[in-house]
Amino acid sequence: MESRLRVQGHPIQPMLVTFPLGLFVSAVVFDLADVAGGPAFLGEVGYWTAVAALVAAALAGVAGMVDLWDVRAGRTRRTMLTFNLVNAGMAALFLLACLIRADVPQRGASGVLLGVELVALVVGAVGVRLGARLMRQFERGRREPSGFEALDGVPAGSTVEIIRPRA
Repeated sequence: MESRLRVQGHPIQPMLVTFPLGLFVSAVVFDLADVAGGPAFLGEVGYWTAVAALVAAALAGVAGMVDLWDVRAGRTRRTMLTFNLVNAGMAALFLLACLIRADVPQRGASGVLLGVELVALVVGAVGVRLGARLMRQFERGRREPSGFEALDGVPAGSTVEIIRPRA
């Protein structure tokens, strides 16, 4: 997997995807506690955690689209496209749940909304599987320098690079 957005030679998008996934899981845990009879504020915490996850998912989606821009047609492009669509599907399900809860007092969760969120997490698990496949493809084509080789050609303080597309 070639990536235009990298940090220390590693693609940024797989790093960004972990934030919304973790926040979505946390939102479901808070909502589960709310539906199970916990304090009412847990539903509101779950709602705002899902909103934060949606913002993080949008940023990860933008990075995914930038990476997809220059990938040649083939298996890697199909996997990347499917990965981005699956993550967008998960985010869409959570967005639906958030929009329904926006007008509810204290933004509490219901059993049906919790079910929608659990389905979204299952969709997200498919995305994790596809992301792992992409990373294996990326690692196959990459040789990690070792020892003093790692220091050759790296300007001091250089950590983030944006690679121009090849002609």
